[in-house]
Amino acid sequence: MATAAEPTIPPRLHPQEISFPLPKALHTTAHIHLTLLDTCAMVFLATSTPGDSAGTVKPMGSLIYAMPDLKSPTTPLSTTIYSAPSSVEYTTRVAKILARRLRTPVYVGSSIDPTSLGLQVEEEMEGLRQIVEAVVKRWEAARQ
Repeated sequence: MATAAEPTIPPRLHPQEISFPLPKALHTTAHIHLTLLDTCAMVFLATSTPGDSAGTVKPMGSLIYAMPDLKSPTTPLSTTIYSAPSSVEYTTRVAKILARRLRTPVYVGSSIDPTSLGLQVEEEMEGLRQIVEAVVKRWEAARQ
């Protein structure tokens, strides 16, 4: 007995791909893979340069979970799910900033290593600010 094909279920998740040149980092592009859920946000960060080969494998980086602290809203809590020494500090910083700004739990994965990019502190902070603003802008637009 033949059965009729079941209707396809449209995906509930609509990941967004965002990329832009990092300020002050010559020929470096930041890539953000953003998935906004009802109860949290998932953000994955990476960079690329024109010399990167399409066939090369890059390290995964670190994965951090951060959430707002109900007793102290200015100090988010975070825990490391997976760590890579070169990116854990940067990933934790991004996760805590996003948890505070979005007021929701976030998962942040990042293979960005500011030291290997050769950035000064001011240049690193400018890139971080641009990444955070891009995520916050998309979060606020989705909530309206």
